[in-house]
Amino acid sequence: MSVQPIAKPRTTAVVLAGGTGQRVGLSIPKQLLKIAGKAVIEHTLTIFEQAESIDDVIVLMAPGFVPDVEKIIAKAGLTKVTRVIEGGSTRNETTERAIAALGEGLAEGEDANVLFHDAVRPLLSQRVIQGCVDALDRYQAVDVAIPSADTIIVTRTHGEDGEFITEVPDRSRLRRGQTPQAFKLSTIRRAYEIAAGDPNFQATDDCSVVLRYLPDVPIYVVAGDEYNMKVTQPVDVFIADKLFQLATTASPRQADEAAYRELLAGRTLVVFGGSYGIGADIAELAKQYGAQVYALGRSTTGTHVENPEHVDDALSKAYSETGRIDYVINTAGVLRIGKLAETDNTTIQEALNVNYLAPVQIARASYKYLAETKGQLLLYTSSSYTRGRAEYSLYSSTKAAMVNLTQALSDEWAPDGIRVNCVNPERTATPMRTKAFGQEPSGSLLSSEAVARTSLDVLLSELTGHVIDVRQQDPTREATESSGFEQALASVLDRQEDV
Repeated sequence: MSVQPIAKPRTTAVVLAGGTGQRVGLSIPKQLLKIAGKAVIEHTLTIFEQAESIDDVIVLMAPGFVPDVEKIIAKAGLTKVTRVIEGGSTRNETTERAIAALGEGLAEGEDANVLFHDAVRPLLSQRVIQGCVDALDRYQAVDVAIPSADTIIVTRTHGEDGEFITEVPDRSRLRRGQTPQAFKLSTIRRAYEIAAGDPNFQATDDCSVVLRYLPDVPIYVVAGDEYNMKVTQPVDVFIADKLFQLATTASPRQADEAAYRELLAGRTLVVFGGSYGIGADIAELAKQYGAQVYALGRSTTGTHVENPEHVDDALSKAYSETGRIDYVINTAGVLRIGKLAETDNTTIQEALNVNYLAPVQIARASYKYLAETKGQLLLYTSSSYTRGRAEYSLYSSTKAAMVNLTQALSDEWAPDGIRVNCVNPERTATPMRTKAFGQEPSGSLLSSEAVARTSLDVLLSELTGHVIDVRQQDPTREATESSGFEQALASVLDRQEDV
């Protein structure tokens, strides 16, 4: 007699989006504010869309703005969102509406998992989501919190004299609460049923309702993240936008060599900066997998990327000979070391033309071809884009522009199905770098072949609008273990000496 496995309960994420934009000075709800090219709520919903442990999503939206969210969901193709409901006038009422909606369709005696999350926390990690879901296998209520870095004081107001400290709690026991807050549906429903009988009932979060009205139910705490911030004040908008700008992504590798051949055979790649280094390695790899490749460079084909006519002619030739252009890659760049005040106009103009204007011209000229194939434009930045470096101000500033160009075009071209990404290699052994810095210790630099392989993975992925870090691998840790924001914070520290 075989034992049937116990079916896991359905897990629903409830995104609470009932707040307004008053504290950030807006006339619209803050969850509709755009950060990094998308509404805050779209970033949040996308996180749950990508979470393997989440079965479906319900949105509780501020009254009057349900159609706005429905348009965002439809445009972004967020298939896990099953309902958008108007929230109540208070947090308690909004949660009660969610509980009622969650109970619909459940058989008698059937339970479910529910995660309540603030829509204006768009930097939630998959680790925290999975931690909450896993904890619900053992506990009925789960909170997310981080230690308090600040000393917390308790005060009392004495009339017009102002506030005075009455207590300084032990900071080692204090935690700052975040979301999600996760529950067995039966538990949170029962807590609210009991609370309904209390004429003084009022709460700003759901764990406090369980704590007060179901005191025998333990509430487990999952470790949160510092960057799981809530966009509430004007400064939060700036910080969140900057974190999205710095966030990096690990590109997915193909399963095997056959997968590369299947995806690249018959495709057309145009590689500007393909004479040597990363560009030449990309071209060689793609050819091995059956792609039709046009590797263009100043020293090999006489192609000057700063000349718009050369760019147009190269793309036109590739299209006329193959009938398509699937990928356009630009690895061309110049690195000139020196103090800006001592740099002549010719050198300044060269840096601007090659490192900034050329990618702009390449993007503009490539658009019509990539729109036809739903293809991808791949650009390159430098680890110095996060903070300009002395004596290569031109290089680092133009490379920062590549990140902004990538993020802007990915949003602008999304309706046309064109993907735009940016590869960010750490210090790489290329002729350009050797010319600028001379010979460096063996093993201290990435190989151009490693960057080329990652570039190919990016081209074959569905990513768009991402900055993809390529770093020498730490064998004790896979890149996929950390989120893009963890990688961003670590990279900011690591890049201090990189170019």
